Amino acid sequence: MSQKQKGCNAEREIIHLFWNTSEWTACRVAGSGSIKYPAPDILAANIYRKLAIECKTSKSKYQYLEKREITELLEFCKKTNAEPWIAIKFSRSDWRFIQIQDLEETEKHYTATRELLEKKGILFNTLRNL
Repeated sequence: MSQKQKGCNAEREIIHLFWNTSEWTACRVAGSGSIKYPAPDILAANIYRKLAIECKTSKSKYQYLEKREITELLEFCKKTNAEPWIAIKFSRSDWRFIQIQDLEETEKHYTATRELLEKKGILFNTLRNL
């Protein structure tokens, strides 16, 4: 399976989590990351909140996010008044959602580790009930 297909499957998994609540909707954004305009991987909303989510999966202990990805997510959220979230799933673990300010910033990237996600990330049911 290609990396692109794995990423699409991961995004669909999150979409199903939202739709299965009966109070949230969600959809994948076509072309996210490959068009010249800022676009998150997933948009999710209910009558109270809008979320713009960048999704990542990793088999290693680290997940790196390019600064460009974060800048574009923040730009999109500023224009739409959506909440920016990063969804990360490490191998054999549940999805965790983390805010950008809780990521570790390096010169070229933002990073998240399993330990950071366990400490500062939240599970889906917590996110949907905030």
